[in-house]
Parts: sequence; C-alpha cells; structure tokens
Amino acid sequence: MAAGYLEILRARHAVRLLTGTLVGRLPNATAALAIVLFVRAQGGTYSLAGVLAAVYGVANAIGQPVLGRLVDVHGQPRVQLPAAVASALAMAGFAFAGTDPLPLAYGCVAAAGLFTPPLEGGLRALWPSVLGKEDQVHTAYAMDAVAQEVMFTLGPLLVTLCVSLWSAQAALLVVNALGVLGALSVVVSPPSRAWRSAPREAHWLGALRSSGLLALLGAFLFVGIAMGSITVASVPYADAHGGDGVYGWMMAGVGLGALLGGSVYGARRWQGEPAMRLRVLVALLAVCYLPLMAMPDAVAMVLLTVLAGVFLAPAIACAFVLVDRHAPMGTVTEAFSWLVTTFTVGASVGTGLAGPVVEAGGALWGFAVPGAAGGVSLLVLMATGRVLAAPGGGAVVAASSENDPNRAAEPRFSSGDRA
Repeated sequence: MAAGYLEILRARHAVRLLTGTLVGRLPNATAALAIVLFVRAQGGTYSLAGVLAAVYGVANAIGQPVLGRLVDVHGQPRVQLPAAVASALAMAGFAFAGTDPLPLAYGCVAAAGLFTPPLEGGLRALWPSVLGKEDQVHTAYAMDAVAQEVMFTLGPLLVTLCVSLWSAQAALLVVNALGVLGALSVVVSPPSRAWRSAPREAHWLGALRSSGLLALLGAFLFVGIAMGSITVASVPYADAHGGDGVYGWMMAGVGLGALLGGSVYGARRWQGEPAMRLRVLVALLAVCYLPLMAMPDAVAMVLLTVLAGVFLAPAIACAFVLVDRHAPMGTVTEAFSWLVTTFTVGASVGTGLAGPVVEAGGALWGFAVPGAAGGVSLLVLMATGRVLAAPGGGAVVAASSENDPNRAAEPRFSSGDRA
C-alpha cells in the first residue's frame, strides 16, 4: 500500500506542495474551535461564539469559488498569498479587538473567512503538472483526502495546546501566522509560479455552466448534510453514554475511518468509469450510516463511527477525478473550490437540520438523517448518471479569453478518465 504513496512523495516538489497546503489550511480547519475558545475567554456567550463561527463559515463558502476563479484568471501567486495575508490580518484584528465593539468583530471574522485562500483547489490543479502520470494523480487525490483527515485531527490539538500554554488570543495569532507561511511555501514553488490555467471562455457562470459539475455539487450537498448531522446526533447519545469523552471518540472514529478508507482506496489502481465507481462508493457510504441507528454501548458505537467514515475519503477522491473531467476549460481551480464550498454548506445545513430532529425524536432520529441524506445523494448520482458519464470539460474558448496572454495550457489529461 505504501509503495504508491512513496512514489508520489518522491516526485519533485510533491512533499513541499502537500505540506505547504496543509499548513496553509490550518486557519480554516481550526477557525470554528479557535473562535469559540477566544469568545469564551473574552467572557462572551456560546451563542455569540456560535454566530461568529457561522459568519466565518458563510463568508468562507462565498469566498472560495470567487477566489478560485481569480486564481484561474491571474495565477496562484498573485491571488493566494495576498488572500492569505488579508485573512490573517483580519483574524489578528479580531484577536486584538475582541468582541467589543461587536460590529468590528463580525467584520473581522467575515473578512477572515472571505479571504481564506483556495489552497485546496489550487493543489489539485497542480498535481497533473507535478506527477505527470494519470494513475499517480488519482492516488494523489486520495492521499490529499487522507491528509485532510490528519489535518482536521491535529489542527484542533494545536489550538488547544496554544490555549493551554499561552492564551486563546495567541492560538488565533499562531495558527493564522502558520497559515501565511504555508501559503507562502506553496506560491513561491516552481510548479505554482509556472502553472497557468487554460484559456477560458468569458462567461459569468464560470465552472457552473458544466452540467456534470452541477450534478456532482447536488450529490455532495447531501453528503455534507450527512456529515453535519452526525456531529449533532452524537451529542445526545454521548450525554447518555459517558459525556464529552465519548463524543470526542465518536468524532475521532469518523476521521479514523476516512483515513483508513482513503489510504486503501488510493493504494489501488482503479480501472473503469469513475461515475459508476462514485455511485458504488456513495451507496456504501449511505449503507454504513444506517448501523448508527442501533445505538449500542459506547465502545461498539465508536467502532460504528469508524465504519461510517470508511467510504467518505474514497468518495471525495473519486469526485475530484470527475470534477477535473467536467470542469470547463480554464476553470479547474474554481471547480474544485465549488465542491469544497458545497460540502461545507451541506455540513452546515445538516447541523441545522439535525437539531430540530433530535429535539423531536432524540438521537435515534438524529442518526436517521445521515442515512437518508446519503440515500438522496445516491439518487442524485443515479438520476444524472448519463451526464456524469459523458466526456466533460473543454468549453470552447472565445476569441477574447479572460486569462493567460501566452495561452499556456493547463496540464490535464486527454483520456476519457482524466485525473
């Protein structure tokens, strides 16, 4: 299993780009926790902390595809680094100003979310030029999904360590400073500086004019709803079976499952149509959510959360293949950013939806939500199967394209199953 990953990591610039992207995304991965801890340290309420974290999330969801389009038009260094610096400065303003005056706090948090650089989409746009082989790019997508699970596990630990050693204010400043350094490491690398998006047709819809991409976004909205609902449904279960410790193990179980599943998935060379493979993966994902409704004892429940996460990273990695396949020419970074945004919005919707469901029917009905959402995601994929299976991308380039005066082609594969 390790051979495929080692082959990728031995490629020139691969370790630097992967590490820099993960470090650069630390502010985004830890924002909700860092904001909550800081507001509580300031004497604010959990309600205020939750609203501020939500403002960050909404602004981030808006900013990612917008910045992704700017990256496709102007290149990575001219967008990613200024955005990272602006986001860090806005969060530093929040850290020094605190929650009073409140409008300033809202403005700083919103700006920090809005200017979060689309490093995730940018890395996936770079993999073809760094690796060169299609099957290696498929493996890199899976490795990327696995690395995210590690980041979302270690990031909160870093925040809590900073809080315990210094303060919640220091945690905000340290994490965002690291984010700027990570972005800097990426954008000064030769692959990032050399990368150019293909010439693109000037169109206000950008990547969203692709019906294949819209189908994927519709499906992954419900995958996000499933993940968001699990985080809420687990709270009343944990309260009845051991408290916060059990809740922490359940959330770690989902991440561990995704890590294991993604590691195994990425180690294999997959053949055949990725649209069909994605339907199978989402079906397995939905089926593995259903045992959560059994609500056994705490140990067994943690094992079930591991099972619930196993097919998440493989499904995301397979979706990356299809995103690149269906993104109109010259919109690859924007297209990846739309998938990230849609998943994030779905998770927020799932969190909001599961709350009333849990209040009305308890944890049992709360755990029914992810299974139902996974089923709807599968239905979307089945209904749009013909669209997803069709050759994608390659929008006709207008005479006056928006970007790249040298008309440098972005590195993509021409086969039917492009990475």
